[in-house]
Amino acid sequence: MAWNPDTYNKFKSERFAPFYDVLALIEIRENMDIIDLGCGTGELTRKLADALPHSRVLGIDSSQEMLNDSAPFASSQVQFEQKSIENQVRNVEQKWDLVFSNAAIQWVDDHEALLPKIISLLKPNGQLAIQLPAQHHNALNKMLNELADEEPFKTELQGWQRTPPVLEIEQYAQLLFENGGNEITVFEKIYPLVVSDSSALYDWASGTTLIPYTEKLNDENRHRFITDFKNRLQKQFSKSPVFYPFKRIIMKAVF
Repeated sequence: MAWNPDTYNKFKSERFAPFYDVLALIEIRENMDIIDLGCGTGELTRKLADALPHSRVLGIDSSQEMLNDSAPFASSQVQFEQKSIENQVRNVEQKWDLVFSNAAIQWVDDHEALLPKIISLLKPNGQLAIQLPAQHHNALNKMLNELADEEPFKTELQGWQRTPPVLEIEQYAQLLFENGGNEITVFEKIYPLVVSDSSALYDWASGTTLIPYTEKLNDENRHRFITDFKNRLQKQFSKSPVFYPFKRIIMKAVF
């Protein structure tokens, strides 16, 4: 997907809040080898490294657009590489003391198969710490799929919809246990997003959730899709300010 870091960073403080919650679950150990799956611009990767003394951190991301902004956060301790999560779990060349991922694995399909592969990246007694949006429980995701199922979008998209790969928290807990996890923590939490109006809520969605739909449409239908989406947002979120209960899943375990 073509990511725009400027759009993504408009809501930096809101996107940072769950990062600090998952960071708080990590047992601080010195001299850890860490990989950050889906590091984005690398700003939070650097914060992760700063919180874990003498760690060596590799941030990977498939988006060169996002990685173009990572240079200020690189150091002798923190490095970045363009690589997808799928490629990383297919080629296990190195094991890690901590596998970390913040708002990234929701873009990778089949979590029942993915999570064991991610766990396989860990050294013995390694830690897994992941945060991801509960896409299947969030209203904006449902609204976009409903719109994609209508004409003329349905024809051009050939019936495609963004089917979230995200599982229920009980399923993640079971997968962690079945793959040898201990000290398991899994929960869903609402992170309130308070914005001025429905237009600001559109700005929030345009940096992430909207991208898989608009990139598949021609110019005319893309413009129409965006307009229809904005109209639905205005209808459903008519109050000002807008309160949007954004749901996220946080999990942590030791293996």
